[in-house]
Amino acid sequence: MRFRPSFLPPKIFTPRVVLSAWISVLCVSAPVFGPALADRFADIARTKHNLSVTGPGDVRSQEDRICVFCHTPHAANDKAPPPLWNRKLSGATYRPYESSSFDAGKRVGWLESAGRGQPGGASKLCLSCHDGTVALGSVLVLDGRQNQNINVSGTAPDGTIPEGKGASTGFTRRLGVDLTNDHPISFTFDDRLAAEDGELRRPSSTPELGPPRPGPDPELPLTDKQLQCTSCHDPHVRDVVAENIKFLRLNRFQEIPAVGPFFDKRRDQICLGCHEKEGWVDSAHAHMSVANETYTARAANLREFPVSAQVWRIGCLNCHDAHSVPGSRRLLREATDSVLTPKVGGQSAIEEGCYQCHSSTDNVLNGQNGATSSVPDIKQDFQSRRRMPIDERPEVHDIGTGSEPQPGKDFIESRRLLGRGNDRNRHVECTDCHNPHRVIRNRIFNASPTVPDIVGTRDRTPGVPQTNIASGVLRGSWGVEPVYGSPRFLDPPVVFSVKRGNPPVGGSTLASAPWVTREYQVCLKCHSTYGYTRPPELGQSRGGTPPGTNDVRRYTDQAMEFQAPPGDQGEPTTVVPGSGGPGGDQVSANHRSWHPVIAATGRTLAVRGGADANLWLPPWNQPDQIGVQTMYCSDCHGSETAPGTIIPQGGEHGRSWGPHGSNNNFILKGGFTARTGAPGTEGDICFKCHSYQNYATPDGDGVRSGFSNGEENLHAFHADKIGRMQCTWCHVAVPHGWKNKALLVNLNDVGPEGGLPPGTQVRNNTTAPYTNGPYYLGAVLKVVTFAPSGDWDDNNCGSVGPPGNGETGKDWMKDSSENCANPP
Repeated sequence: MRFRPSFLPPKIFTPRVVLSAWISVLCVSAPVFGPALADRFADIARTKHNLSVTGPGDVRSQEDRICVFCHTPHAANDKAPPPLWNRKLSGATYRPYESSSFDAGKRVGWLESAGRGQPGGASKLCLSCHDGTVALGSVLVLDGRQNQNINVSGTAPDGTIPEGKGASTGFTRRLGVDLTNDHPISFTFDDRLAAEDGELRRPSSTPELGPPRPGPDPELPLTDKQLQCTSCHDPHVRDVVAENIKFLRLNRFQEIPAVGPFFDKRRDQICLGCHEKEGWVDSAHAHMSVANETYTARAANLREFPVSAQVWRIGCLNCHDAHSVPGSRRLLREATDSVLTPKVGGQSAIEEGCYQCHSSTDNVLNGQNGATSSVPDIKQDFQSRRRMPIDERPEVHDIGTGSEPQPGKDFIESRRLLGRGNDRNRHVECTDCHNPHRVIRNRIFNASPTVPDIVGTRDRTPGVPQTNIASGVLRGSWGVEPVYGSPRFLDPPVVFSVKRGNPPVGGSTLASAPWVTREYQVCLKCHSTYGYTRPPELGQSRGGTPPGTNDVRRYTDQAMEFQAPPGDQGEPTTVVPGSGGPGGDQVSANHRSWHPVIAATGRTLAVRGGADANLWLPPWNQPDQIGVQTMYCSDCHGSETAPGTIIPQGGEHGRSWGPHGSNNNFILKGGFTARTGAPGTEGDICFKCHSYQNYATPDGDGVRSGFSNGEENLHAFHADKIGRMQCTWCHVAVPHGWKNKALLVNLNDVGPEGGLPPGTQVRNNTTAPYTNGPYYLGAVLKVVTFAPSGDWDDNNCGSVGPPGNGETGKDWMKDSSENCANPP
């Protein structure tokens, strides 16, 4: 470990400035150790804090003494802490930093000890310049005269600290009196706080952090056990060659990729000396071979980063700044809705911080707008016609508000802020679904991040078994697992199990694991009664699907719909007394059905009556996987894709996976209307996975389906006889899950889901289709008895009697008062 002594210019050593020379011995020559330890040492004479005539910056005076701007050996400010302060302290009342995840701010002692969070200690000394209320040249003593002012050039017009890029930007050190966008100061930082937070280092066991102690003082001192400006900054430290270290006591940037769990002052960024973020060292944002994009010269110069610096090395400062733009939350860099560059004030907009890199327009990273960029362009999707309400203002969602212990650690929010009890709270933030400290570029969340994959999303390559196991971009987020008390359709979960935490490599993938293992667990914390009391109305947010679309005016309870009761898996049958009229008792193969998001259906090709795997499109058409595979919510919801595929446009490095936005209603990858299935709708959502040819055209004849009579594909048969097929004639219009098999409607048995008593028969003595949102959209099908898959015949369909016409079979379909020979 080496250091060099630093010396004041000879001009300082004059009889007139013996005082300054005496203080300089203390201030200038003390060694300070950093990453490149030989390059960091106290030398205030060559820093911007030298406001004398010899100062290297634009802000300086004709005064030849350096230390007089801050220090005096006599008549020092007796209300200021050491060392011998030569300035007045600002009398301003400050607005302190506040955050729901700032545990120190929840302590009554912190709020009261310094006047409701007001700065104290050494931080008051720093603010006597940096809050902009006291002129830089205003000193208590100068040449034996009191209350003097030294003329300083380069200041604001009133002699105070200049504004840099603007006082309301994140690129100024004129902090003002509103400190809500500045790192909290003057709070007690002890082991108790570390335990309450869960992601702070314990001062008692971190050699570099803590109050003065016997032997060498910690590099990050906590005087009186409090964190102050001087815990991180030493105002006398000279910048190293070519890199602005911002007077930091330790590394501004990550020198070598972090490995954890212990802080290494020679290697690690100074932020990690206090913050021990679970999962960070393995995350995609910290991994050297993943976060290897470089900053453009413009972006690097604005942020005072090394030109062409790689993302992994910039570390925490990619997304945060200790002094960020006013209006941002959690010290997020450029995270407001200001449209200027750099941003000037505005309301908090967390997504704007993410868009710095996750867009094709911000030009922060080299190659950011290129077709092969490995950084997904999320902003593009959020500018779609239909999108998650990420641009709602003001932001209401707030991590750290959950009732669980250490909620900030896992980004947990209160159910009330998610929308339960108040639909107006419903919007979305990036951190609702992703924990940027934990995401990895791996196909599966529990893979080893030391061996990253090409992307961090699921593998939908044909031939790969398909599952609902969470991918790397969801690693360490939080969600809920629904617990059901009844298998009946319309019965919501009775309770939800919160999933949280950072899973270990190789950790359990069971849905019962304590951490998130499924995408749906993330989705259902908002799209279930966990996040609302009653499903919200359409049209409440900008970019949402208009009310009345597909006759839907209120969203549905997806947790209820996607339930996959074990007793309904496969094809269970029951005896229905008196079913089918003249036929007497019949066996019904009816059961609940669902898309396999929570669990597989158990309906293999054999169970489906020997169905053909080519009814499905890749990657869903592997014969041995049908009935046992599972899927994601975002296989259907996300940006629009090409016909016949769920893969985003552009492939692996193209449009992003995830339900961020789409130009289709309900953020679907394809259209979905009452016409879906008719000619010209080959690109609609159903036919991203199901074969349009084999389901909706006569060409499917010979491709056996579950809807067959043992020989014919009755989908193709009906398409031939009618001339077209439309999915919602026979299938439910919200196909998450349903009370009948194969998602089939049955107009002999409309019940509470349609606002009617159970067993109500509708579409009686009319050929008009039945629409009653959200589940019925142009429906015509009446089922007398649900046949086993592959064993349907015409007599399974028809009216069960009054108030319907009582006809069944072909007579009902073709010639009766309820015929469906030519539905609209």
